[in-house]
Amino acid sequence: MPLNDNATAPAWWRSAVVYQIYPRSFADSDADGIGDLQGIIERLDHLSQLGVDVLWLSPVYPSPHDDNGYDISDYQDIDPLFGTLDDFDRLLAAVHERGMKLIMDLVVNHTSDEHPWFVESRDGGPEGPRRDWYIWRPARDGVEPGTPGAEPNNWGSWFSGPAWEYDEDSGEYYLHVFSRKQPDLNWENPQVRQAVYALMRWWLARGIDGFRMDVINLISKDPALPDGLVPEGARYGDGSPHFTCGPRVHEYMAEMHREVFAGHPGRLLTVGEMPGVTVDEARLFTDPARRELDMVFQFEHVGLDHGPGGKFDPRPLRLTELKAGLGRWQTGLADTGWNSLYWNNHDQPRVVSRFGDDSPAHRVRSATMLATVLHLHRGTPYVYQGEELGMANAPFASIEDFRDIESLNHHRERLAAGADETEVLAALRAAGRDNARTPMQWDATEHGGFTTVTPWIAVNPDHHTVNAKAQRADPDSVFHHYRRLIALRHTESAVVNGDFRLLHADDEQVYAFTRHEPETGTELLVLANFTGDHAPVDLPEGWAGTEALITNVSTTAPLTERHTLQPWEARVHRRRTA
Repeated sequence: MPLNDNATAPAWWRSAVVYQIYPRSFADSDADGIGDLQGIIERLDHLSQLGVDVLWLSPVYPSPHDDNGYDISDYQDIDPLFGTLDDFDRLLAAVHERGMKLIMDLVVNHTSDEHPWFVESRDGGPEGPRRDWYIWRPARDGVEPGTPGAEPNNWGSWFSGPAWEYDEDSGEYYLHVFSRKQPDLNWENPQVRQAVYALMRWWLARGIDGFRMDVINLISKDPALPDGLVPEGARYGDGSPHFTCGPRVHEYMAEMHREVFAGHPGRLLTVGEMPGVTVDEARLFTDPARRELDMVFQFEHVGLDHGPGGKFDPRPLRLTELKAGLGRWQTGLADTGWNSLYWNNHDQPRVVSRFGDDSPAHRVRSATMLATVLHLHRGTPYVYQGEELGMANAPFASIEDFRDIESLNHHRERLAAGADETEVLAALRAAGRDNARTPMQWDATEHGGFTTVTPWIAVNPDHHTVNAKAQRADPDSVFHHYRRLIALRHTESAVVNGDFRLLHADDEQVYAFTRHEPETGTELLVLANFTGDHAPVDLPEGWAGTEALITNVSTTAPLTERHTLQPWEARVHRRRTA
């Protein structure tokens, strides 16, 4: 069994299931239209009934909310929108009382431009004591500072526009890979690193159980900050090769482990969000012997429906590409490292709309099929709030319905370039991050039981039929299917430890694989139809007539050597090989 963070601590998170809470949209207890910590406390029994082991809390720190809390202005407090530190302590105690753990979102690639560190860095000028806590550079030689093209290099921001913001008082620019209100920290400065480690130790001393680290593989930049290649049709260069898994990132992760995690052997879960990470890099990050992180979030599978123009140029998913991609990660981290498994999070559109069918006829079946496939892979599954209900993308009618800075910037930029607004809005509805951020659908009342006032973003109108109250009362609901999957992970060790073998790699309808645990002589067969049509599949020898552990159809014919799956059907079978 892999180790957590010393030579004797078992990796408890191998058999755990993590549930992500986006606090702004989870539950509003004080009728201001925004979710809060007390609202989470009042809904913890829903999560206990679901059976999850760990809660991941998206940022609740003080913030100007330019990027909905991922722009932090104080790492050691709670934003009044969400409550107080006392509220947080009560939440943590309530989570622990229910036998669950809680991990915090840590955003330290960048801060808010309103964080005191940056205010001092900017206002102190080039000679100020905190100037090099951030990445400042003069204008290009021979170009008037503050004019177009004077930026220190040609990098584009991931949130549109250039990745540099001009400061008139000093005549220099600061780097922001994301929003201009999210300046990047300079991890080359050891004072920055020690300040980050100190605040992490502060939260661990408060009793939290680990961290999810936002874009943590971007913290090490190539010191030369060279120009990036400019993609065809783009205005700015792609700087990501110069800061994705940069030259010192493993050094920084090992140092973080020594300074922070090593003091809590066997207790923590640490997961790093890593856009652009490769299997080979992930193996290094998650190798227990290297003592860096427990697991990473990779992005390959959630980029497969991106067209040549990126996420807002969507194309249909090819199942063979999905199987090949996930299969490569299963194989690549089989012996060293560990996978995190996810379809949804606060940045992704709803998977039932994306890879399934959210129509009334097929929503439940396709949502439960997708859940079955994910949870039977080898790794730690993550459930995003509402995923356990089969929540779908929202029918945003106009740009006024959107809230996310990425979508708003894209809309403005594309319209300025002459794009058709109807096409732009269609792309935002399909791929925008606000799809994940509509309020949790608790019941069929106005605003879905999330709040009693107008919410910060509209509740999906389908909450009248898709909600937690109705699904808890329905044993065939998406919610109860998730409960059964989570319980299976807790009771069947082959789900946790079994080897992964992909079957029918070239089949564009059926996702099939086995999990085999030689130590117990247990083998599992997973069959899933990714389409709305019937799908024939040839079984491996010896599976006909075997025991069905989980299915998502009410009547299941016994397995035959040449079996036909119903539309969006999923089933898990077990046999003993010893």
